[in-house]
Amino acid sequence: MTETKPTTSGTALIIGRWQIFHKGHETLLKAALATAPKVIVVIGSAFRSRNPQNPFTWQERQAMVESILSAEDKARVQYLPVRDYYDDTRWNAAVREGVQRITQCTQPITLVGFKKDSSSYYLDNFHGWAWKGVDREIEIDATALRNVYFEGADPDARLSVLQPYISPQVLAYLQAWARLPAFAERMSEHAAVAAYRKRWAAPFHLTADAVVQASGKVLLVRRGGDIGHGLWALPGGFVEPGERMYAAALRELQEETGFKTLAPTMQAAFQGSVVFDHPGRSPRGRIITHAHHFNLGNIALPEVKGADDAMEASWVPIANLPAMEDQLFDDHAAVLDRFLGVYR
Repeated sequence: MTETKPTTSGTALIIGRWQIFHKGHETLLKAALATAPKVIVVIGSAFRSRNPQNPFTWQERQAMVESILSAEDKARVQYLPVRDYYDDTRWNAAVREGVQRITQCTQPITLVGFKKDSSSYYLDNFHGWAWKGVDREIEIDATALRNVYFEGADPDARLSVLQPYISPQVLAYLQAWARLPAFAERMSEHAAVAAYRKRWAAPFHLTADAVVQASGKVLLVRRGGDIGHGLWALPGGFVEPGERMYAAALRELQEETGFKTLAPTMQAAFQGSVVFDHPGRSPRGRIITHAHHFNLGNIALPEVKGADDAMEASWVPIANLPAMEDQLFDDHAAVLDRFLGVYR
């Protein structure tokens, strides 16, 4: 990418997930570099586990962006990884706090972007920052590019189809990344999710999860199967016809972990429940879950064992959860945070 000279002072900001970084994204970056001497690239969905919607880590996405920059422009760009909170107020605050930390609150901020559809609503939530709208130079969707990259059987054909929409540097990065074990894992999971969505084609599905804490630990399972294989997750699953959410959470808890206790004990331990219904919480489709929180207090931990579709069940120290964020399935890091305050 050719070097650009800024037209104003301060810092320009662009926000996205950048999965995959394509020429439409490149247009935004060029506009930001042309706007201000300093640029911050906010990388959303930064710390979650890999899945078909988020196959690349935030560091890998940063590497894609940097691959197209000159040495001079690299020195002008900083990166701000932000996790998913599934809470607009909290997410906006995290972005603002990160920007303030980088700029030391001494520079005017210009938000650069284009509003492609309703999913761009977040761009209107940063009051007090200047706004610079950008026209789209190329009609392309990152989802379509990921489908080509992970579904095509012929590696050369995949890259040929991607070529018009991705810079040569990013294309070379993707070609090299395809040799890593993570690529084969993503291809397998991508196919499993596609098959899942065909099989379960209803507009939405209902699930129930159990957040069970005791003696400073929380009960988690490791997933089997093709989707989220090996990731840690909350015990839970689909609600059966005629079943209430609370009953479904306890049934799935017992089926996946062997956890058994008296009904009055669980009723006394019940702290409350929250619905998690963000449309992007799972690549499998529109899955709405009702998570139930139980606090058993300081007790001798009951014995548990992975069963049903869980490879393993374990009492995990709550203090270990921050370091496990990229090993947690779907939005379960956000669910745990809601009840346990993991990411305060």
